[in-house]
Amino acid sequence: MYAIVEIAGQQFKVAKDQKLFVHRLQDKEGSKVSFDKVYLLDDGKKVTVGAPAISGASVEAKVVSHLKGDKVIVFKKKRRKGYRVKNGHRQALTELMVEKIVASGSKPAAAKPKAEKTEAPVKATDKPKAAKAAPAKKAAPVKKAVAEVDYSKMTVAELKAAAKEKGISGYTSLKKADLIAALSK
Repeated sequence: MYAIVEIAGQQFKVAKDQKLFVHRLQDKEGSKVSFDKVYLLDDGKKVTVGAPAISGASVEAKVVSHLKGDKVIVFKKKRRKGYRVKNGHRQALTELMVEKIVASGSKPAAAKPKAEKTEAPVKATDKPKAAKAAPAKKAAPVKKAVAEVDYSKMTVAELKAAAKEKGISGYTSLKKADLIAALSK
């Protein structure tokens, strides 16, 4: 009997008493884990294919150990350019021992409840009173202080746009220093 199961985002073909290396799991060594996303089951006589997963089927395994995989060397080179970079990587792995494959009758793992924001219902009478109590006021125009703007940190395009807003003539042919001087006046 074998099954195709999803473990840590990857699909594996597993059988009973098989050792398996998967991406690192959060479970402690010696603990038992169950995987509910079983996509295919084969018991020797009958093949069951899920759509996408088989409901009620699961694979139970024991975490044997946590370890690092073999070193993978990443070497990059561009010929005749003097460019060479060497990096290494060791993948964090978990070793699993498949204990049993359950074809039906397993309970799906309880999903963690998501905390949803619930808003208090707005009464129909509250909104009109608030609108009547405070009449809408027009916002006063905000005056820009010339001394607060730091023109030296602006780009030439921003300086030209500011000069256009101020109505400075001939701003298109001015250099950055001349634009700053003209805007600072």
